[in-house]
Amino acid sequence: MTQNSKTGAAFIAGGTIAGASVAVTVGGMGLAGGFGAVGIGTTPVVGAGAVAGAAAYGAFKAIAEGDAAAIAAMGIGAAGGAGVYSVVGGMGLVAPKVGLAFGIGAVPMAGIGVVVGLAAYGIAKLLDESGISETPAQLFERMEEKVLLMDAYSEAVMELEVFLFGEDLNQKFAVLEIEDELQALKAEFKKKSEFVTLKPSTSNIEPEIISLTTQLPETWRCVGTLKGHLGAVNAIAISPDGTTLISGSDDRQVNLWNLKTGKWLYTFSGQAEAVLSVAISPDGQQIASGSVDCKISSWQMDKRKFLHTFFYLNSPYSHNGFVNSVAYSTDGAILASGSADKTIRIWGRYTGTIKCTLNGHSDAVLSVIISPNSKILASGSADQTIRLWDVKTWQQRYILTGHLGAVNTLAISLNSQTLISGGTDATIKLWNLQTGELLSTLTGHSTAVFSVAISSDGKTLASSSRDGIIKLWNLHTGELLQSLSGCNPVAFSPNGKTLVSGGNGGSIKIWSQMQSSDKYSLDSVLSGEWWEVLGVNQSYHPKDVRLAYLRLARQYHPDVNSSAIAKASMQSINQAYKEFQKQLNFHKYLNFDK
Repeated sequence: MTQNSKTGAAFIAGGTIAGASVAVTVGGMGLAGGFGAVGIGTTPVVGAGAVAGAAAYGAFKAIAEGDAAAIAAMGIGAAGGAGVYSVVGGMGLVAPKVGLAFGIGAVPMAGIGVVVGLAAYGIAKLLDESGISETPAQLFERMEEKVLLMDAYSEAVMELEVFLFGEDLNQKFAVLEIEDELQALKAEFKKKSEFVTLKPSTSNIEPEIISLTTQLPETWRCVGTLKGHLGAVNAIAISPDGTTLISGSDDRQVNLWNLKTGKWLYTFSGQAEAVLSVAISPDGQQIASGSVDCKISSWQMDKRKFLHTFFYLNSPYSHNGFVNSVAYSTDGAILASGSADKTIRIWGRYTGTIKCTLNGHSDAVLSVIISPNSKILASGSADQTIRLWDVKTWQQRYILTGHLGAVNTLAISLNSQTLISGGTDATIKLWNLQTGELLSTLTGHSTAVFSVAISSDGKTLASSSRDGIIKLWNLHTGELLQSLSGCNPVAFSPNGKTLVSGGNGGSIKIWSQMQSSDKYSLDSVLSGEWWEVLGVNQSYHPKDVRLAYLRLARQYHPDVNSSAIAKASMQSINQAYKEFQKQLNFHKYLNFDK
């Protein structure tokens, strides 16, 4: 192999490694548009990195040799990209785990075509220089095998994430009966294992009910799970009187629930894509939702009817990007929205007309909130900043910096004095809302914080992160009170006695605060199927179930958790995981028998 061909191989290898790093860091991604929505797994991202590396080598050779063929390849690629756009229409790239979303227009699509053209040119030059009589298609096929191997390696690394905390694993987990699991993880690095995707059983075998003799949390317990959505729950809101829960989901629906009984009440339909945000007006009469379809829709609660869509001037959309957040002012007169198009828009609640657009963020706006005294609007963005705006003049007052990642979520205390922010850097920060001063930073989450909520008495803060852990904090002292197994988003009821959180597979969890005298009463028994105890969906991939089990083991094993109920909790978690293994083995047997 010549020196030039070695250089070309280095470009491609570098691009492949970069693609793997992006896949591991960003997590799940997807493309959404008029054609619907599709997921982008690890392998396509790694492959895209290889293509980018080949394109970089193509550009390198074109500049060095002044080859006109490179210009032709770029032109063909640009025309092809524009052609795809003309057929498919507008698209958007969304990465929910890191809170990023943005649209892809005609010009970016043409640019992608240019990159692919350069990649083809780079592959052709690499073949010429290496002397290999192989077509580009054959070379890509060969590269695909390497990409798949890297995909397996990435999966193994992700599974080991839970152990990378510098603890003595042999000591901490010696009695957890998971030695076989550890051996299986080690084997991942030697060869790619074949997993069987577990789907809901269609057999007549009844699922075993796993009962917890005591509840997992010490002062809060899960008193109910609401199931009705067919996709992940992205947003929740509670009516001012505390009786009604509103939820928005990937299934494009907005559901109403009776928060007291858990009964489903009604479903609002009409948004063309996943619902990312919901809000309810202070009088409890109007609901607003923001969606991946770039629109804000509103409904009337009592009459269960659609009101209108908030259109920006003559546009058929509310924003030029996903609507990530919506919030009403305390007087209910205005609605604020934050979007992936980097803007904040202020709307008249009753008319749905645009009042003004706030510009300043350099990346997607992920969260907006208006203070209870209706004086300040706060916005958090993927540009790692928080901006404070004067509600009367809509002038920018402060830019708050301190997060080392996207600012995903915001909350403001009822006295309008304290702003809480949660970021992709896994930290929670407390700010003086009037001066913009950073008061303190709470650390405890190991992954991105996606949702925060403050109880009505201002004493307790709830936060949820990407790893499926909810933490409760003493807001005055910063002390971590306890951890729960649940997902974002989180919201407190107006009386502060109920906490609502997202679950898995479209479920919603309802948590109730317990008095200390009730802590170990028989009424605190929590029961459910194995997947509910482990906090996963029944159709989860086996490796994801293992990760959930190991995270719970790390949280509740008596060696690392000295609470009085840790031992009983760990026994229940082990029992649930054994039931999962039995069902997994049964499915493997059925597949083998076929």
